[in-house]
Amino acid sequence: MSEITSVHSASTLATIYQHRSIRRFTPEPLNDDQRQAIFEAGRAASSSSFMQVVHIIRITDQALRQALCEVAAHQQYVVDAPEFWVFCLDYAKHKLAYPEAQLGWTESVIAGAVDAGIMAQNCLLAAESLGLGGVYIGSLRNNIARTATLLNLPDNTAPLFGLCLGHPAQQPLQRPRLPLHALVSENGYHALDSETLAAYDTKLANYYWMRSGLKLNWGQTIINNFNHPVRPDVLPFLRQQGLAKY
Repeated sequence: MSEITSVHSASTLATIYQHRSIRRFTPEPLNDDQRQAIFEAGRAASSSSFMQVVHIIRITDQALRQALCEVAAHQQYVVDAPEFWVFCLDYAKHKLAYPEAQLGWTESVIAGAVDAGIMAQNCLLAAESLGLGGVYIGSLRNNIARTATLLNLPDNTAPLFGLCLGHPAQQPLQRPRLPLHALVSENGYHALDSETLAAYDTKLANYYWMRSGLKLNWGQTIINNFNHPVRPDVLPFLRQQGLAKY
């Protein structure tokens, strides 16, 4: 790994515990050392069977930013953030190294998506430790084929999500998470109980009201996300790319 000596980062736990998504940024760009340090943090991430199946595309062309913003539900920070990166599943390099590689297994997609999440979290954590902020953009999959076309992606690849990065121009409230006992159990799965769910609904409703004046809780966000087909074009696209065929 390249040695980064010119940047100074905050402690790991303090950085993690202070996380919040940042959607407004100052015009100040990242400097080369910051960007290099973040990329190196991503490169250092764990990788399933060391297959290293992630490719990051840094988007600096403003017309391309605007086109991706239109795919991503017109989230303006895709255009405005000093940095916008797209994390892609990339088995094209494996096909180059071994043309007989069987890449169509669904497990290959799962492993690659896991690796991308690990790498991206390394990147965001590194950025936050440098005083920067960011937000993930999953809505690039709203039209995954269009995103792939804009990025000139070859077969055996797929766009997974984006990441906006920059200097924060806001300090939003921290969104409350489910309590730890709802996320962690021992020796088997422990179902979420109705009392915990009701208490969390109340807590999250207070957060949304304070942040945005919205009458919204966790149950309603589940309804909003899962009361309709969720990106049904993703599987046909993956199969078209030579992925998730079996």
